[in-house]
Amino acid sequence: MKNKKSKTPSRPLEDIRVIGLEQYMAGPYCTMLLADAGAEVIKIERPKYGDPRRSMPPFVEKNGKKKAAGYMAYNRNKKSLALDLSKPEGQGVFLDLAKKSDVIVENLRPGAMNKIGLSYELLKEKNPQLIWALISGFGQLENYKGPYADRPAFDIVAEAMSGIMNLVGFEDKPPSWTIYGMADIYTGMVTAFGIMQALFMRERTGEGQLVDSAMFDNMLSLNESMVTLFSTVGQSPTRGVPKNLFPRGAYKTKDGYIALNVPDNRIWGRLCEAMDREDLKADNRSKNGTERAANAKFLQPIIESWLTTMNRGEAVQKLNAAGVPTGPVYSAKDIFEDPQVKARGMLMPINDTEIGEFAFTRSPIHLSKAPELPKNPAPNLGSDSAWVLRDLLGYKDAKVKTLISNEIVELG
Repeated sequence: MKNKKSKTPSRPLEDIRVIGLEQYMAGPYCTMLLADAGAEVIKIERPKYGDPRRSMPPFVEKNGKKKAAGYMAYNRNKKSLALDLSKPEGQGVFLDLAKKSDVIVENLRPGAMNKIGLSYELLKEKNPQLIWALISGFGQLENYKGPYADRPAFDIVAEAMSGIMNLVGFEDKPPSWTIYGMADIYTGMVTAFGIMQALFMRERTGEGQLVDSAMFDNMLSLNESMVTLFSTVGQSPTRGVPKNLFPRGAYKTKDGYIALNVPDNRIWGRLCEAMDREDLKADNRSKNGTERAANAKFLQPIIESWLTTMNRGEAVQKLNAAGVPTGPVYSAKDIFEDPQVKARGMLMPINDTEIGEFAFTRSPIHLSKAPELPKNPAPNLGSDSAWVLRDLLGYKDAKVKTLISNEIVELG
């Protein structure tokens, strides 16, 4: 909610101001996406400590400076206000800032802001156009609260309860998590999408609203195929036991693995031709996905023995040329060397003047009218406190000095 609207914005969310009441990953990733899209994001952090991810390894150390890689990754293009919200003076600063803002993104423990009297109901009275995006484990919207609403949650909890962990791994092994933070990252993306919807509605109605984003809900929606199978045909998918599709998985070549998926008979026919095993197209044991899954022990050795005659690059080239979509199973080193990654600019260089330049993953959407993203490094704790107080809120020097001396605000 800046004073002047840009006639020709260079980024979609220019002139949108966001307050980040955020920590760890889900909230910071959401506001990072908004910042990449051009929003002015003011991240509120505890004085002295900041976001807990500032203290979590691994660290980059250079020239006597030490910074956490995880914090650097999810907090680019933001400003940092070090503000103590536990004290009335800090709450007053927050209220003044909320009056001048468009969006608040919060992923604190459920009820944390209500306990100190800074509820959405109060804030919308002060600023009816305000959008408050509330990220939690199980949802907070009135009339939609479930019995787990007050529980804290981390990503692995949402993965487990959504059924995703039950599908990852093999039949004779325990359930497995996917990648660290997947539920947080996906929740951040979904929440950013919800904020976009709320901003679009505000253009029509002039009113803000609460955006309620639950990690459990988001991961369950991501696992929609499990729900669909159980609802429609009564199947309950299990780890490592295909029922409707085969082959699907990682297959070994001479020098690495490739990912192979055959979703229908057309692709199966192409794979058979590539292997010089056209007889398998008419074989009753492989005539459709259900039969192929039931006879996986017959088909698996045939596919494996063919692939182990080639190196990874050769197998990928041959299968794609035959119309069988295939890709190599990459390591981090492979990603940094891949020409497609480079062509798309997916590894975005960001230069921190204190510790140097490092690559981070770009926000994935490219817009033809705004293809380039800002590349500002994650802020130091409280680096923008003075600007927020003096320039944005218009506080006089005497008030700023009082806030600093009373340890309500910390300057970076």
